[in-house]
Amino acid sequence: MVFAGSKLKLRACVVCALAMAFAANAAAQQSAPRMYNTAKVKLANGEQIVGGTVTSPDPDIYCAMANSGFDYLWIEMQHSPLTYQEVARMIWACRGAPAVPFIRVPDSTPGDIQKATDIGALGIIIPLVDSVEEIRSAVEYTMYPPQGKRSLGNGQYGALYGNQYRQTANDNMVVVAMIESPAGVALADEIAGVPGVDVVFAASTDLGSFSGMRQGQPDYEAMVTTIHDATLAAGRRLGGPLAWRDRKDFTFFQAPTESNFIRLGVEAALKAAPAGQAPIEGAER
Repeated sequence: MVFAGSKLKLRACVVCALAMAFAANAAAQQSAPRMYNTAKVKLANGEQIVGGTVTSPDPDIYCAMANSGFDYLWIEMQHSPLTYQEVARMIWACRGAPAVPFIRVPDSTPGDIQKATDIGALGIIIPLVDSVEEIRSAVEYTMYPPQGKRSLGNGQYGALYGNQYRQTANDNMVVVAMIESPAGVALADEIAGVPGVDVVFAASTDLGSFSGMRQGQPDYEAMVTTIHDATLAAGRRLGGPLAWRDRKDFTFFQAPTESNFIRLGVEAALKAAPAGQAPIEGAER
């Protein structure tokens, strides 16, 4: 009888321990946000990520870029005639592709930012940041309350990322602040220190355009160093063009446009074109 009673107590303890472990696991799953922004996950792990630049409204070109090995796509709406309707179709046409959509918005207005997030952007790239108020406002309109002021409206985000999008969106967003001028460089530490900024991007071309200096010149490189030091001091990730991939501490990169890759691909394909039996049309996709 004593032995039987001990076995019952042991079973009860085992059941209780299993129940507690299950409850703890369930609680951990509930508290951990669902991460579908794979580029943000890689950044958080200290990995380098590369995004191909897209300027064409053609969904087939977008999908080719999204499935070619990039971590994200830099959808260029500042220096292209792309419309939000066109970009929405592109993102939808290639939903679930390995490269997640980031949009460089035309401007940092609440309307531009919220249109971009509503159509499915998981990264918001803010150009020409030269004031703390501008990037702070951009972060606010990228995020839902209580972290921000993004309003809840129509969009294809739910169909893209699930019914719990409202609860998971803030955790999956990446905000990139582009410093492109000496005025922005002068505020680099304050810009990088704004809560919600994930990446500070040193815009190589416009740093030269606004300053009149060229890469390699001491004053130009001093600007890059200022951005570098301010970004790392704030605990943010440092971004730049793909050509800077070997520069120390840079982890977020913009690659060239699809037209560049089409040219490179055609050149490579012509050199490697097989002789003999012709390929079956359509099988190359």
